Amino acid sequence: MAEEVKKKSVRRKTQTVNLDTLGLEMGNRPPQALDVEEAVLGALLIEPNCIDEAMDELSPNCFYSEKHRMIFEAMRSLTNEHVALDLLSVSQKLKSMGNLEKVGGTVALVQLSQKIGAAAHIEYYIRILKQKCIQRELITASYDILKSSYDESVNVDDLIDTAQTKVFAAVQNNVKKDVQEIGKVINDALEDIEKLQNASGLSGVPSGFASIDRITQGWQASDLIILAARPSVGKTAFVLNLARNAAVDFNMPVAFFSLEMPSIQLAKRMMVTETRLSGDKFRGGEKIEEWEWKQLDIQLKRLVKAPIYIDDTPSLPVMEFRSKVKKLVKQKGVRLIVVDYLQLMQGPAELRGMREQEVAAISRTLKATAKEMNVPIIALSQLSRQSENRQGSNRRPQLSDLRESGSIEQDADMVIFIHRYDYQGLSDNADDIGRTQIIIAKHRNGAIADVDMKFRADEVRFVDLSDSLVNQADIIESAMNNDMPSYPDAGYGSAGDFAPGSDFDGGFGGGGFA
Repeated sequence: MAEEVKKKSVRRKTQTVNLDTLGLEMGNRPPQALDVEEAVLGALLIEPNCIDEAMDELSPNCFYSEKHRMIFEAMRSLTNEHVALDLLSVSQKLKSMGNLEKVGGTVALVQLSQKIGAAAHIEYYIRILKQKCIQRELITASYDILKSSYDESVNVDDLIDTAQTKVFAAVQNNVKKDVQEIGKVINDALEDIEKLQNASGLSGVPSGFASIDRITQGWQASDLIILAARPSVGKTAFVLNLARNAAVDFNMPVAFFSLEMPSIQLAKRMMVTETRLSGDKFRGGEKIEEWEWKQLDIQLKRLVKAPIYIDDTPSLPVMEFRSKVKKLVKQKGVRLIVVDYLQLMQGPAELRGMREQEVAAISRTLKATAKEMNVPIIALSQLSRQSENRQGSNRRPQLSDLRESGSIEQDADMVIFIHRYDYQGLSDNADDIGRTQIIIAKHRNGAIADVDMKFRADEVRFVDLSDSLVNQADIIESAMNNDMPSYPDAGYGSAGDFAPGSDFDGGFGGGGFA
C-alpha cells in the first residue's frame, strides 16, 4: 500500500502542467493555431511532396490538439515504414494503434483531406506551428520554474541551472541547424587555420610539458579529457602539476574540483612541489629553519597569486558542478576545469543504485558542460583491477580497463593513462623507480602516443624526460639556476603555518570560490 502511494506521489511530481487549465488561470488561451494544424495534416494526406519537409521540421509536440498529435504520430510511423500516406493507410494505422475512434473516425480524416490550397503554403504553415510550440514550451517551463521557486527545499544553484536548461531546451528542440555548403565550411576552416598560424604558442591550454603539448597542442576547448590510473600511481599529483603550470606559468585561470581531498591538503601538495622542501618539515617531523621561512615567502609568491580556484565539496552532484562551472567561466574567466575524481560525483537522483547508468549520466554531463562552456575538462577516473591480473607488457592500462561504464570511453575526446613501472613491484630494476609512461590511448583530434616521464615522489612532481634542457636545469644546482640556497630534497607532506610576521602568515590554505 505504501509503495502504491509512493508511486502515485512520483507520478504527481513528474506530471506536466495542463495548458488549458493554466490558460484559464491566466485568463488567456494557450498559443495555438488549430486551423493551421488541420491544413498541414490535410496537405500531408493529398500532397506527397510535402511529407519530407514536414517530417523533418515537425514533431508531435508542434500540434496543440491531442487528436492532431495522434494523426501526425500515425503518419510519422507510416513514413518510417516507407508506406505512402493516404486516407486508407492512415486510418488503418490509427486503428492498429487504437486511436481511430479517438480522432473522430474516417470522417475526420476525410474532412482534413478537403483542405484546399494547403500544400502550396506548407512551409509557411510549418513556421507558424513551430512558433506556437516554442511559446507553449516556454509557458510550461516558466510555470515549472515558478513552482520550484516557491519550494524552500530546492537548492538555488540547482534551480538556476534547471531554469537555464528548460528555457534553452524549449528553443533548441524546435530550432534545427541548416545544412551548410562545403565552400562556406572550407572558408571558415581556412580562416581558423590562418588564425592559428599567426598565433604564437599553442591553440589550447598548455600542460607545461613539452612532449605532451607537441601531441595535443594544449588542452583544446570543449574537450573532455579522461585521466585514468590505478590508486596511488600519481593521478592527483599529475593534474596538480597541470593546474599549477597553466595558472602560474601561463596565467590561465583554473578551477579544481577536489571530491576526495580537502583543499588545504591540495594546497600543501602544491607548496611541496613549488618549494621542494622536505615533507617532514611540513609535517612537523623536522624544524623549519629561519632561512627556510624566508625562502618560503619568496618561492610561494607566484603560487599564492595564481588564478587557481578550489572547490572541495564532497559527493558533488553533477548538476551543481555544472552550475558552478558556468559561474566560474563567466565571473572568473576560467580556462581549464579539473575534476578529482569522476566516480565520486553524484549523478541524477533517479539513477541512484544503478551505478553504471549513473556514471554514464555523469560523463555525458561533463562532456555537455565542456562543449557548452567551451572549456576543456580534465576528469580523473579509476581503473579496474583487470590490468593487475595481466602479465608482462599486458599490464599496461587499456581502454577496456575504464571502471564502471563504457560511456566514459565513448564520451571522452581524449583518454590518458598513467603507467608506473615501479607500481606494486612491477619492476625490480632500480632505474625504473619513478619511471612513468603517460599513455595517450584515445585522441579524437590527433595522434595517440606514449610520453616518457619521471615521477619524483619526494617533490610530488613529474619531469618530462624528452626535454633535455628541462632536465639539465632541473638536475644542475648552482647559484645561476636557483634563487635560493640548496636544501634537502623535497617530499610530500603537510604544511605548517608560515613564519610569524611573513607575507603569508595566516593567509593561505582555504579553497572555495572566494
